[in-house]
Amino acid sequence: MGFKRVSEAVIRRLPRYYRHLTMLETQGVERISSERLARQMNLNASQVRQDFNCFGGFGQQGYGYNVSNLTGEIKRIMGIDRKHTIIIVGAGNIGHALTNFPGFAETGFEVKALFDVNEDLIGTEIKGHPVLDVKDMDEYIRENQIDMGVIAARRSAAQEIADRMCAAGIRGIWNFVPLDITTSVPIENVHLSESLSTLSYKIEHGLLD
Repeated sequence: MGFKRVSEAVIRRLPRYYRHLTMLETQGVERISSERLARQMNLNASQVRQDFNCFGGFGQQGYGYNVSNLTGEIKRIMGIDRKHTIIIVGAGNIGHALTNFPGFAETGFEVKALFDVNEDLIGTEIKGHPVLDVKDMDEYIRENQIDMGVIAARRSAAQEIADRMCAAGIRGIWNFVPLDITTSVPIENVHLSESLSTLSYKIEHGLLD
């Protein structure tokens, strides 16, 4: 897109902006100032302006931001203005739950299939998505040009699965296994237990974000 390199912190704020602006749009809000947006999101106005300036600014002095236009721009920047295909490796509890995750459809992600080693699951369907043998994963990725892979399998198999995904041409990985996987593509490691432990610490010490 031609944007300068931005920090991880800015990247992680983009979904927050999108979620908040989408809510404002549904409420019929047509424009908003950086000061008001910052106040509602518990940020400061300078930070908001700096974040948006990484991608061109979008605001008009004396007017602020057009909510609908800004929502569309952020959606485009994040790449969720187009469809992305996904496979899930691991059809157990987490994999099963993810097939019911409404956020996929809301942000343009389409689950195409699940993969597992359990012969009792292979050949079945979960919410209309076929459960296939993990042995066939590599070929499936190549033939269907899958964009993203979700790993919800056994910890011992996670790195191998990631390596196979990368070799088959996957573009990104969402990892739910409690293991920091090394990959040659962008990866998001979702450590649920670490998140709960962080929450526990904040409760014990009375901390607010």
